[in-house]
Amino acid sequence: MGRRIATARDRAGLTQAELAAAVSLDRSALAKVESGSRRVSALELARIAEAVGERIEWFVMETPAAIVSHRNVAEPAGESPAIDRMVERIAWNVEFVARHDDAFPVPSVTRLDRPGSMAETERAASEARRMLGLDSQAPLLHLSAVFGDLGLFSFAIDMGPNSADAASILLATGGVAVINGHLRVGRRRLALAHELGHYLFADEYTIDWRIDDKDDDYAWESRIDRFARALLLPTEGVERFWTDRRRDGDSVRTAAVKTASTFRVDMSTLSRRLRELRLADDTEAAQIRNYRTTRADIVELNLVTSDELAAPTLARVYEKAVLRLYRHEMISSARAVDLLFDTWDEGDLPELPELPESAVWDFV
Repeated sequence: MGRRIATARDRAGLTQAELAAAVSLDRSALAKVESGSRRVSALELARIAEAVGERIEWFVMETPAAIVSHRNVAEPAGESPAIDRMVERIAWNVEFVARHDDAFPVPSVTRLDRPGSMAETERAASEARRMLGLDSQAPLLHLSAVFGDLGLFSFAIDMGPNSADAASILLATGGVAVINGHLRVGRRRLALAHELGHYLFADEYTIDWRIDDKDDDYAWESRIDRFARALLLPTEGVERFWTDRRRDGDSVRTAAVKTASTFRVDMSTLSRRLRELRLADDTEAAQIRNYRTTRADIVELNLVTSDELAAPTLARVYEKAVLRLYRHEMISSARAVDLLFDTWDEGDLPELPELPESAVWDFV
């Protein structure tokens, strides 16, 4: 517990003196707690948890054995403690629900070999699309639902502008992914596709912002990014769609807006993918990266808009499992709301039938 307290304090950016003052302890006493030579009372632990922004169970339960991966485009080397805490909490909750709900899905998924080149990465993306039941041209829609069929349960939570794009944990059975709902829809989808790569390749435990500055580490993350782009923008489908638009006389901008809308990606992702497939040169790719879909585009081009993975979004199979536990009275209404991360109120829960008086003997 002392080690966990020290980790939480460090993650919160507090010195021993600052945390000790916040919880009315001597600094020397806190130092002994962290070294394991002094016990900590329940009240002291509660005050420490509040001061560092952690939940009580974080100090007494180990994080599930897992792979954690982060993406932070704005600041690749920056820490992201908020998403660390959230993905840990979600992992605990999912494992709790899976243990107590016999109907919770436990899909069996075939892991993919870790690609060693960009060509192998493209083939891995094609295989992943086949696993998802997609052909070589169809847009990949409703990511949370279809990834859930492979056992990756998705949660979109608004983590703010300074947090990582996403984090994922590979559990003993299945896995969970947390997407920063503060992002725009295209980047949310790309982040989740990226986490599916980590899930299917079953990486060893790693946290991207803690890795050493090694070329192979960054090359691996680049291949995962390539996997995500190829998953959302399949070669054959994009080549055909883009070529048809240009042949029909669409300008580069109009073709880009239509393509981004059809495959539901952001312009930066589309720009890189078109460059990878040699459908756009450097100049055109730079132009496409700066394009923005306007309201006029949506009306005049009859585009279909989507706010997929808008925060807060919980995996539907997880929500159903929590409701089953509540209906079977295995958890209280307060516990159900907690498991639903306060995205529901107690009034949103279904009414339970009143038990007859004789039912008391079932509990005595």
